This record gives sequence, C-alpha cells and structure tokens, in this order.
Amino acid sequence: MAARKLATLSASDKNAALLTVAHLLALRQSEVLQANAMDVCEAENSGMTAAMVDRLTLNEKRWGGVINDLKHVADLPDPIGSIIDSKVLPGELKVQRVRVPLGVIAVIYEARPNVTVDVFGLAIKSGNGVILRGGKETLRTNTAIIQIIQDGLKGSAVPCEVIGFMDDPDKKLILSLLKRYDLIDLVIPRGGAGLHHFCRENSQIPVVTGGIGICHLFVDDTAEIEMSLGVIENAKTQRPTVCNALDTVLVHRNIAASFIPKLAECMTNANVVLHLDEAAAGYVPLSNKILLAQQDDFDREWLSLDLGVRIVEDMGEAIIHIQEHSTAHSDGILTQDSAHAQEFCQKVDSAAVYVNASTRFTDGSALGLGAEIAISTQKLHARGPMGLVELTTYKWVIEGAYSIRN
Repeated sequence: MAARKLATLSASDKNAALLTVAHLLALRQSEVLQANAMDVCEAENSGMTAAMVDRLTLNEKRWGGVINDLKHVADLPDPIGSIIDSKVLPGELKVQRVRVPLGVIAVIYEARPNVTVDVFGLAIKSGNGVILRGGKETLRTNTAIIQIIQDGLKGSAVPCEVIGFMDDPDKKLILSLLKRYDLIDLVIPRGGAGLHHFCRENSQIPVVTGGIGICHLFVDDTAEIEMSLGVIENAKTQRPTVCNALDTVLVHRNIAASFIPKLAECMTNANVVLHLDEAAAGYVPLSNKILLAQQDDFDREWLSLDLGVRIVEDMGEAIIHIQEHSTAHSDGILTQDSAHAQEFCQKVDSAAVYVNASTRFTDGSALGLGAEIAISTQKLHARGPMGLVELTTYKWVIEGAYSIRN
C-alpha cells in the first residue's frame, strides 16, 4: 500500500522528503561515522580484504559526496508520468506510453553503506518502494542510516513504510526474500560473483545483475602516448577497489617496444604491480613490482593496485581478447584514428564502451544520473549505470471516442 501511495505523489512532495533527509544525514553525520568506525574495526579484525574494507569505509569526504548525490537526485527531472511517445490512430484513437514505477525493488548488497542512501534516493524519486538487505559487515552503519532516513520521512508526504530494512544477517532470509514474487517486482544484487549466482539460481523474481568488472583499455598504435599513460593511471589508481577500475591493458605490437617501458615506469611509480604476458615481459626487467602473468590473471577483477598487460598484434586481436575475457562492464580504446574508434565501438559489446577516456566514468553520478542503484551488465531491461529512468517501466494509455474495433 505504501508503494502505491508513493507512486501517486507529486515530484515536489518527493523532492521535499529527499532534501529533508539529506539535511538530517548531514546534521547527524557523527552518528553514521561512529557506527561505521566500529564496523570497519570489526572487519579489519576478522581478516576482511583491503578492497572490501575500503568499500565499507566512510569518512567526512565520502559522506559529503553521498549527501550531495542525494541532493542531485532531488534536482533531477521526475520521470514518472512523462510521455515516451504518442500517436493518433484511425478512428480518433490516441495512444501513449507513459512512464510508471516498477513497484517494489529488493536490493541485496555487501560492504558499501553508501548504497543505502543511493538506493533510497533513487527509489523514492522514481516512485518505487524498496527493501534493503545489506551485509553483516556494515550492519551498524546501515542501521544508523536507516534510522535517520526514517526520522527524516516523518511528517513528509512519503510514507516511512516505503523503505524496508532487513537487519537480520541470517543468509537464509535472502532465500525467503527471493521467493516473494507476490510482493517484490525486481531484485538487484550488488556484491561478488557468489551473490549474483545465488540470486540468479534461486530467485522467482526478475534479477538484474552486474557490477563485476574485468575492464580493459586497448592502446592503439596511433594513440598519443603521454596522454594515454595519464588515462591508464587514472583508470587504475583513482580508486582501485571499485568495479570500473582498470584490470587489463592491451598494447598494439607496433608500439610495444617504446610504450611498455614507459607504462612500467608510470605504473610502478604509482605503486601498481604489473602482471605482464611473456611478450610484454621481454621489454622490461622483472622485479617485485613487475611480474610474469599467471594463467588466470587476465580473468581477474583485481580490486587492487594490480594490472594485467598483454601485447596484441592489432585491434582485431584486442577485440577478441576483450570478447573472451571481459565481463561486458567497461572497455575502451586509446587512439587517434577515428575509424579504429568507430570499429571498436561497433564490435565491443559492453555496457560502457570508451574512446580516449578512463573507465572510472562508468558511474551514475559521473554520467549525470545523480546516483545509481546498480551497474547492469545485462541486456534486459537496462545496461550500465541504472538511474531514475532505469527504475521505471511504462503503461499504455489509450483514449478513444467511445471507440470499438471492427
């Protein structure tokens, strides 16, 4: 019932609620950061990987970014009620497709408490109810955030019941959740491959998966070398523990002799460990930061300061490598040849395909969506960062003049 009421609210009502919550989240920042510090301490003591701890960790800067993203969502146009297309058929039959909410979305996620706020904002603005199930490693942080959100919704037009929070970490409850097709319209898992596989195998509800990236950049023989090095460094080091961080560099053989040593110097200066195939290893001496790649290194989402490097004969071989090893998340080409760029974009079927840009832009905020509920690597019904529009469907509205069909 709460989701149905939310679906009928005006944009101004929803925006007012989001801005009130954003103000309260800023005002009570210390509660969130204190809870998060306890979660981080416990995670570190339990032996959690550095990548997961980084995803879990909040600080003033990150928390400020989360709040700004929520405000940005409030500023975005409301998609609900917008007309996708309209036409008049013979017999004065006016036909429109109108955007409506999906209904109720369940999001199952690990380690990242910012997801709690991102999902809340996008769900409310797009008129959807939401059920949140975070991981046990972030339970204190999420509990604090949810309490502030609920307090912020009191007195607003948005019912508090539109956001549900599962505070029991028992994994058996996920299985029960995945069977509730009578209440839930879409499931979005955000976590490791194991979680995605579990949801696909057990859900009786449509599932959108993604967010696991094995991301590539191909350095064409026409690429501007120094600028390419800057893009690669950003894609790898700007935040190495996230899904759109760079995992593999493919280098055209024609420039390998000059490019590989420069890449090695640039990356080792940035504390990146390189994993080179045999051909690439022939151009630089091995060391504790320059290693010979192992068999499965080109099928790894590193989530760390590690980078695979392979030499390819040409763009065709680069595309074949990407087709065989990519997770269809974010892949790109560095080139000065527009024909090469066009061919690469046509043949690489990833959710985000780049020309002369860092893979780190595959992000809802960076691409102007305000925030994202997930990054889909599927083809139905959304691909890439999922923002407001991707959380809607449509209905047909047909208006006649007491029309009948012959």
